[in-house]
Amino acid sequence: MNQIGKSPCDDALIQHAGAAVTHAPSVKRWVLAATIIGSSMAFIDGTVVNVALPSIQHDLRATASEMQWVVESYALFLASLLLVGGALGDHFGRRNVFMVGVAIFAAASAGCALSRDVLMLILARGVQGVGGALLVPGSLALISASFPENERGRAIGTWSGFSGITAAVGPVIGGFLVDRYSWEWAFLINVPLAAVVLAIGWRHVPESRSAAARALDGWGALLATVGLGGIVYAFIEAPAGHWHSAPVLAALLTGCVAMGLFVAVEWRTRSPMIPLSLFRNRNFAGANLLTLWLYAALGGGLFFFPLNLIQVQEYSATAAGAALLPFILILFFLSRWSGSLVDRVGAKLPLVAGPAIAAAGFALFVWPGIGGSYWLTFFPAVVVLGLGMAVTVAPLTTTVMNAIGAEQAGIASGVNNAISRTAALLAIAAFGMIMAWTFDSSLTGKLAAMDVSREVVTFLEGQRDKLAGAALPSNLDGTSAAMLRRAVGESFVAGFRRIMLLSAGLALMSALGAWMMIDGEKISIQR
Repeated sequence: MNQIGKSPCDDALIQHAGAAVTHAPSVKRWVLAATIIGSSMAFIDGTVVNVALPSIQHDLRATASEMQWVVESYALFLASLLLVGGALGDHFGRRNVFMVGVAIFAAASAGCALSRDVLMLILARGVQGVGGALLVPGSLALISASFPENERGRAIGTWSGFSGITAAVGPVIGGFLVDRYSWEWAFLINVPLAAVVLAIGWRHVPESRSAAARALDGWGALLATVGLGGIVYAFIEAPAGHWHSAPVLAALLTGCVAMGLFVAVEWRTRSPMIPLSLFRNRNFAGANLLTLWLYAALGGGLFFFPLNLIQVQEYSATAAGAALLPFILILFFLSRWSGSLVDRVGAKLPLVAGPAIAAAGFALFVWPGIGGSYWLTFFPAVVVLGLGMAVTVAPLTTTVMNAIGAEQAGIASGVNNAISRTAALLAIAAFGMIMAWTFDSSLTGKLAAMDVSREVVTFLEGQRDKLAGAALPSNLDGTSAAMLRRAVGESFVAGFRRIMLLSAGLALMSALGAWMMIDGEKISIQR
C-alpha cells in the first residue's frame, strides 16, 4: 500500500495559504463536500489497488514487475507533477484545474477497468496519476481559497476526519468489491464519485486564482519525470534484464543525467518547482531527510504486505484490506495528542522516538511465517508501526512548517508532500528488485533440496517472475502440489522478511537523522 491516507503536511498546505474570499456558509459547505469526495478518490485509489493486485495479476497473467508498474506508473506522474499541479491552479483557476483533474482521473479509472491486457492498464494508471497531480493539490487549494484563516481550523478538522474515515474503510470496501465482483470495480467506484464532484463543482464551487502566482517550472517537471522514470525503470527491470543489459543501463544513465539537470535547473530558474535554497535550513533539511527514509520504508515495505496476505497466507481481499485498519485508526485517534507533544517537549524527541518505534514495528513483520492467526502474527506489528507513525506525523508537519517563514510555508509543505510520494515510488522499485533476487535464490535452494523433476524445475523457471503468484504444473498430485506451493510461499516470505528488515533499517536511519539534525527547541505550529 504505497500511500496510506494523507501525506505529511496535507493539513499544513491548507492552513498556510493566503487570504480567502468571503463566501456564504452554503458555498463553503459545497466546497468542503467537493474537496472531501475528490480527495477520497485519490486516497481510496492509493490503497485499494494494492489489495486488487493479486486478482489483477491472475486475470491478466502479469509478472511481478508488471504489477509494480501498475502502482509505479500512477505514483511516478503524481510525484513528479504534484507541485506543478498546484501552480497550474494558481494560474488558470483552482476550480477549473481541480475539475479537469477529477475528469481525467475518472476517465482513466474507467480505462483501467476496461483494460484487457497489463500494458493498457499501466498506461491508464499513468494517465490517472496525471489526473491525481491536478486533483490532490487542487482540493487543498480550494479549501484555503474558500475559508478565511479563522475558519480553516474547523474546515481542516472536517476534511481530515473524513479523510481518516476514507483511509480506513476504502481498502475494506475495495477488498469486498474484488471478492464479490471483480478487480475492475476497484477502479469503477471512482466514476460515480467523480460525477458527483463535477456536478457540485460546476454548480456550487466558486473560481479563484492567485494574484501572485509563481511561474510554471515546465523544465523542472519534465526533468523530474524523466529522471525518476529512468531510475524506476532500471530498478524494476534489472532482475529480469540484468544490470549489464543495454535497456537497463540506458534507463539508469538517462535517469541520473536527468536528475542532475533537474538540480541544475532548480538552482538557476527564478521560480523553481523545488527551491533548493530551502534545504540550507538545518531543520527543514533534517525533516525532509527523515521523510525520505521513513516514507520509503512505509511505501516500499507495505507494497508487499497485501501480496503476502492474499497469495501466501490465503486471506480474502476483504480481510487483507482490513488488516491495516488498526494502523489507520491509531493514526486518526492519536494525531491530536501527538501534535501537542511538540508544544510540551519540542519536535526532536518525538521525531527520534516515533521512527524508532516504527522500526520496531517493521521488525515485528519479520516474525510471521506461513499460517497462524492474524492477531498473533501481523496484528502486533501493525499496532506498533501505527504507534510509531502516529508519534511522528504531526511533529514532522510542525517541524517543516516552522523551519521556513510563513510566506514560504505553502511551498515548504508542498515539497515535503512530494518527497514522501517520491520516497515510496523509488522504494517500491528498489525493494522489488531485492524481493525478486531473494525469491529466486530461496526457491532455487528449496527445489534442489526437494529433488523435484527437471520438468517441474523448467516449468517453474517460467513462473518465477510472478513471485508468489506463480502457477504450478497441472499434472502434479495433491501432496507434490502442496509441497511446491509451500516452497513458493516460503520463498516469498524470505523476501518479505528481508524487505521488512531493510524498512526497519531505514526507519532507524530516520531516527538517527532527526537526532543529528533537528534542534530540541519547543515550537508550536504557526497560525
